[in-house]
Amino acid sequence: MIKAGGVGRGLTREQIVAAAFEVLDEHGLDGLTMRRVAGRLGVQAAALYWHVSDKADLLDEMGTSMWRTATVPLFQEPDQDIGRGLTEAARSLRSTMLAHRDGATVFAGRRLTDVSLIQVQERPLAALVEAGRSLEDVLDTWQIVMHFTIGWTAEEQGVRQAREADPHSYDLAERDARLGAEDHPLMAQAGRLMFADPEARFESVLSRLVGALTRN
Repeated sequence: MIKAGGVGRGLTREQIVAAAFEVLDEHGLDGLTMRRVAGRLGVQAAALYWHVSDKADLLDEMGTSMWRTATVPLFQEPDQDIGRGLTEAARSLRSTMLAHRDGATVFAGRRLTDVSLIQVQERPLAALVEAGRSLEDVLDTWQIVMHFTIGWTAEEQGVRQAREADPHSYDLAERDARLGAEDHPLMAQAGRLMFADPEARFESVLSRLVGALTRN
């Protein structure tokens, strides 16, 4: 533990964010409190307010940290494969969110506190516009992929955490029995496609989405 004498000047935002992720992974978003983060660091909660004004500010810092971890150039140069760039960005974002309990919920809608993460996209975005793509088209394409990835990951984490709490909650054999699989074979098969291998399903749907968005 970091001892800061209850003052907080010896702490850094990076240390606070790291402790917050530890609390998040242990207690979930509902259990993420300033008091618990402070306890993880060995200080009083008041010590955190030298660096973050409240829990919302802390969540913004956590979302920014996740964005930094997931960083893949969102806007590829005109001579690069835009579809591949979108796919790599979506994969990186999903894996970053899955690395933490409730990661998708923490990430969604947060304000980026590190402006350099925005500034770095100016040059490649300008190159795409100069090459004839409209700004609206580029942003529409990325936002569709990003919001799909966030929503998919939130659902995936919800299913995963439900299974951890109750292993029978998504048992496919039990689902077949409830559904009446003999009379509803396609829906039984659909369930196995949806829930058996989330990684494969994500890749399949992402491929279709990116293909449709980037088809000339």
